[in-house]
Amino acid sequence: MKRPLSLCTAATLAGLAAGPALAAPLPEAAQTAVLRALDDEYNAEAVYAATLAAFGDVRPFSNIIKAERKHQAALLDLMKTYGMAAPANGYLTGDKPHEALPATLQEVCAVGVAAEIENARLYDEDLLPAVMRYPDITRVFTALRDASINNHLPAFQRCAAGGGQGKGKGNGQSKG
Repeated sequence: MKRPLSLCTAATLAGLAAGPALAAPLPEAAQTAVLRALDDEYNAEAVYAATLAAFGDVRPFSNIIKAERKHQAALLDLMKTYGMAAPANGYLTGDKPHEALPATLQEVCAVGVAAEIENARLYDEDLLPAVMRYPDITRVFTALRDASINNHLPAFQRCAAGGGQGKGKGNGQSKG
């Protein structure tokens, strides 16, 4: 004869089925930092999508847009952990405008150079200080900043200099 589950056992099973417990809510400054990081990734994706629409399947944009989506996924995972609601990408829906693209791919790459430098400054000066008490968020933010500096920036610099761009698949910069 089967024994009924005790209330403790039932509660434990219910907790396991629901997945990991949520972390304590973040203070407003940390939430704002996570949302600003996500907004930055969303804006980059929209600019790169517009670039691909205007110039075709060109590197480094065809590779880096994939990386930006991975960055978004890491931030969305953090938001889920901390019980934060995830906004849609307003730049892709048209709710938030992004700047018009320059006329040439080389000029768009120069904009990419400036954006990656600004991205690193944003993380170093604004976002990382706001989450320094949260090692998990700090790890993600540091990885995103490092991907900008070590992977994306050099790719855009090559492109802006007139090299390192092209059609199709290549060894790309989608590592970060």
